[in-house]
Amino acid sequence: MRPMGYSTGALALSDVERALAMLEGSSATAVELSALRISELGPLLRLLGSLDLSRYRYVSFHAPSRFDAAEERAVADAMAEVAALGWLVVVHPDTLHDLGAWRQLGGMLAVENMDKRKRTGRTVEELGAFFDALPEASFCFDIGHAHQVDRTMTEAHFLVREHRARLKQLHVSEVNAGSRHDALSQSAASAFQRVAAHVPGDAALILEAPASPGDLERQMEIARAALSPPRAAEKARA
Repeated sequence: MRPMGYSTGALALSDVERALAMLEGSSATAVELSALRISELGPLLRLLGSLDLSRYRYVSFHAPSRFDAAEERAVADAMAEVAALGWLVVVHPDTLHDLGAWRQLGGMLAVENMDKRKRTGRTVEELGAFFDALPEASFCFDIGHAHQVDRTMTEAHFLVREHRARLKQLHVSEVNAGSRHDALSQSAASAFQRVAAHVPGDAALILEAPASPGDLERQMEIARAALSPPRAAEKARA
C-alpha cells in the first residue's frame, strides 16, 4: 500500500508541531513538512532535530513558494541539507530564478505542476524547460491543480504520461476557482479516477485538503479510492 498522509500546512498552517499532534493516532504513514512562507523556513529547520517522525514511512519537505533572487541560493543550500536526510523536497517552478542553484539536489528535488493563477508550470509544455534544465529532478503531481487547469483531466493525463518515471509524490485536494485547496468531494474523486490507473502505485500520496481531526480518516479514504486503480476503488466502495 502506498504511503499516505498530510501536508502539515494543510492542517495547521505554520504550526508543524500542532499538525503532527493532530496526526497522532491516525492511519497516516506519510507526512510533508511545510514551510510555504519563507518566514517559516528558519524556524522549521531549527525544529527538525526535535521532531519525532519515526512513525512515518515517508517524509518530504515543501520549500517556500515565494522568495526573491537574492534569497534563492541560501534557500537551495538549505534544501540540499534537507534532501541529504533522504527527504524529497517539493518546489514550485514559478518561484525559481536560477535553476542551476537547485541541481545539487539531484533526484531529491521534486518539481510540482501549478494551478491556473500561476504564470508557468501548469502544463507539460510549460514544465518542459524546468526538466530540461534539471534532468535528474523528480515530479510532484498535484492532481487538484491539474483538475483546476483542465476539468476534462486531459492535461492531467498528459502530465502523468510524460513524467510517470519521475513521479514520486502526489498532492491531493480539490482546488477551487480561487486556487484555494478544499476538502475532497466525490465529484473531484471521480475526476481523479480518470488517471488513477496510470499513476505509479508506490508514489506517496500527500493530502493538501484542510481537515479537522474528525475528518482526517474520511479524507484519506476518499483519496485512497480516488487514486486506486478502478477495480481496487470499486472494492473499496463495496
